[in-house]
Amino acid sequence: MRTAIESLPFLWQGLLVTLEVSALVVAISLVIGVVAGVGIVYGPRLVYWPIRLYSDLIRGIPVLVLIFFVYYGLPALGLNLDAFWAAVAALAAFKTAHVIEIARGAIQSIHYGQTDAAKAIGLTFWQRMHHVVFPQAVRRFLPPWINAVTDAVKGSALVSLIGVVDLMLAVQKVIGRTYEPMPLYVTGAIIYFLINYTLSSLSRRLETRFAHIRE
Repeated sequence: MRTAIESLPFLWQGLLVTLEVSALVVAISLVIGVVAGVGIVYGPRLVYWPIRLYSDLIRGIPVLVLIFFVYYGLPALGLNLDAFWAAVAALAAFKTAHVIEIARGAIQSIHYGQTDAAKAIGLTFWQRMHHVVFPQAVRRFLPPWINAVTDAVKGSALVSLIGVVDLMLAVQKVIGRTYEPMPLYVTGAIIYFLINYTLSSLSRRLETRFAHIRE
């Protein structure tokens, strides 16, 4: 246990990288995923099919394979990314596909009669989105999205496999010096647990708060 305590400053640096990767992945996937989710519901076929193909294809690929493809495969196509940005790009691409489906489901859960009524009183498309659809859809969007954020934090541990010194790789480096794996792995597990438990608790509170909302 003493080894784990003495290693906390080094583990802290790895934790900051984990949080940075997770924050970037969550932000990128949220913006692109919500826009694409709106496009898949309301866009023309030329918009619908590329988004649908992307979502189905990416969700069907293991995230580790995607990370390796971006880091090792894209250079063959002339696109070189360092390990950090390759990891962010791969995880963001993977998580965006999931956010698209969350956004699509949240938007489609709003009864079409409400948007028809808004259209009947003369609201434009973006006015209908702003005043009718989004305020209701966000309530259905938040709980599963926070679960997706939790998955993003857990998935960030895979970036250590391409050399990004996140929390997981920091733990492994300390183990390589001390040869005491158990206290270090327990410490890493506790840190991940605290992060994800906080996010899971927030998700449960949101689900409880909005459980009364029904069509």
